[in-house]
Amino acid sequence: MKKFAFGCGGILLIVAFIAVIIAIAVAGKYNALVKLDQSVNQSWAQVQNVYQRRADLIPNLVNTVSGAANFEKSTLIAVTNARASVGRVQLDPNKAPTDAAQLEQFQAAQGQLSNALSRLLVVSENYPDLKSNQNFLSLQAQLEGTENRIAVERGNFNTTVQAYNTAVKTFPTNIFAGMLGFHVRPFFNAQPGAEAAPTVNFNFNNSTPATAPAAATPIPAAPSPAMSAAPTP
Repeated sequence: MKKFAFGCGGILLIVAFIAVIIAIAVAGKYNALVKLDQSVNQSWAQVQNVYQRRADLIPNLVNTVSGAANFEKSTLIAVTNARASVGRVQLDPNKAPTDAAQLEQFQAAQGQLSNALSRLLVVSENYPDLKSNQNFLSLQAQLEGTENRIAVERGNFNTTVQAYNTAVKTFPTNIFAGMLGFHVRPFFNAQPGAEAAPTVNFNFNNSTPATAPAAATPIPAAPSPAMSAAPTP
């Protein structure tokens, strides 16, 4: 009887020891996932900061450009509307999105604003008074710097999300990651056509396409002396 009790006690000790080892391993994996999750949220906050910085520059830019004589109103309206559409996409600035559709909507709105701003800066090349306006030049430089920061922070965000997703999907973490509330997160995708250089047309005053030059009329060859000579009677 004592031997049986001793054997059962030994088995229970072994099971308890294995359970402790598993609990320690799970706790270690959990802590690692928490750190990666925090890194993703921090990177997302930086992305939001630089996008907000760009949004804050737009009112001053629009006010400066609108002072130019006969500036294209449609271009200013497009920028204003695009900025408003960005504001309608509500995402937590301190927590990275887990829904791919939400991030795609956010990226689409920001891409529309980027295109509108690019159009505005291209059109401004036709206005010499803007090119000599120090306020405009300062805003333009700040905007270009912000666009560079946006690209950098988006890249950093994708890198942290990739590390997080890899940890979530790696065995054996993938067994319990979902149960602990850790799910794969979406990341920024490259814009369609981003691999090709954009074509910029600076000829805004002439919308009529240039016609191809008319084909040259062929000149008939001069008759040879043998053919032009009169026959001998």
